[in-house]
Amino acid sequence: MSSKSNSVLIYKIRKLLSQLSEKKGRGTELVTLYVPKSKALHEVINSLREEYGTASNIKSDTTKNHVQDALTKTMQRLKLYKKTPEKGIVIFAGAIPGDGPPGSEIVEVYEILPHEPVQNYLYRCDDHFHLSHLRNMIKEKETIGILSIEASEAGIGIVSGDKFEVIRVLTSGIAGKHRSGGQSARRFERLRNMELNSFYHRVADNANQILLDEYKSKGIIVSGPGPTKNNFLKEEYLDYRLQNNLLAIFDTSYAGEEGLRETVKKADDVLSGLRLMEEKKLVQKFLREVNKDVGLATYGFDDIKKGLLSSSIDTILIIDDIGLTYIKSICNHCGKEEVRQVGRDKYIEVKQKMAAACSKCSSPDKELKEKDIIEYLADLAVDSRANVEVISSKTEEGRMLKSFGGIAALLRYKLR
Repeated sequence: MSSKSNSVLIYKIRKLLSQLSEKKGRGTELVTLYVPKSKALHEVINSLREEYGTASNIKSDTTKNHVQDALTKTMQRLKLYKKTPEKGIVIFAGAIPGDGPPGSEIVEVYEILPHEPVQNYLYRCDDHFHLSHLRNMIKEKETIGILSIEASEAGIGIVSGDKFEVIRVLTSGIAGKHRSGGQSARRFERLRNMELNSFYHRVADNANQILLDEYKSKGIIVSGPGPTKNNFLKEEYLDYRLQNNLLAIFDTSYAGEEGLRETVKKADDVLSGLRLMEEKKLVQKFLREVNKDVGLATYGFDDIKKGLLSSSIDTILIIDDIGLTYIKSICNHCGKEEVRQVGRDKYIEVKQKMAAACSKCSSPDKELKEKDIIEYLADLAVDSRANVEVISSKTEEGRMLKSFGGIAALLRYKLR
């Protein structure tokens, strides 16, 4: 059973967080509520009733009404549930100022059933929504460090969830193994070893700071051409916490930035639990299928919508920054419908045209419905039991998917 995968839910939460972070109340009028599974809903509702009574003491009538309206709408949402949802529930409610004067605010309510359990009960009434707990829920919990090193350069990167990032590249400036004129072989080798030792310490200091202090890495993968990486590890330059959590060593053709990218490609088994590798496998499977004469793959919004309606689609792949909105206009007079998928650059222009008088009967009485294209497809996928996977556009696989319009699908059987 499928429909809405965690990647869609995380996408929606990220989008909502972006919207909510910009919303401010005129006073302490915005209600934040986190309810864990262990908290009975009747206890929460009783507590909110007490807060409603306390709000009657607020001197400003406008603020008092806004707080009480937000609490009322929050309690109404909670009453829709017979018991606390399996992973808890999060509600944000409050009067959001518009362009009008004080008193013209509209109370907005946002309800989230998170993909991870709510850990603690929290109620706040403030001039902003408290979002840090929700942000922590969508943070990737596991970060793996990668160090790709040779005598001339080293690269330090991280893999976390759907993200691979090159953090720092260091160069040594050390001469090759052939001595310059006038130096004895022994003296040249001694000086070179001193420079190498200094470089190794510099690499280790940077790796310790980045991977332990900044990113709290759970482990490290070390790679590079030749014996340098092995000598570096043998001499234990790294902090013992990284040294003791060495996940794998890989021989690569390069070090530095190119070595990091090569390491990620080679480390499928080690990184298999991370979202990045899941996305990589999905996109690579699509690319294999789409290059076959009768491959089980398709791309483009129209073909994918057709496939969903015929239940031939198994998994939809869509990049997170596709930026499309699904808009549907319905004439309330003659029933004429019009549907468009529009990008950010044309959104206002197309929406205005679709809101204009009906081209069939000239009636101005039209209804407009719109939805983010990812959420629209996730809803459409429910009936056909298809998966929807949101792919990061920042990865190599995401960029490949973007070349197919940013939306593709793996099929159960070939479309006719």
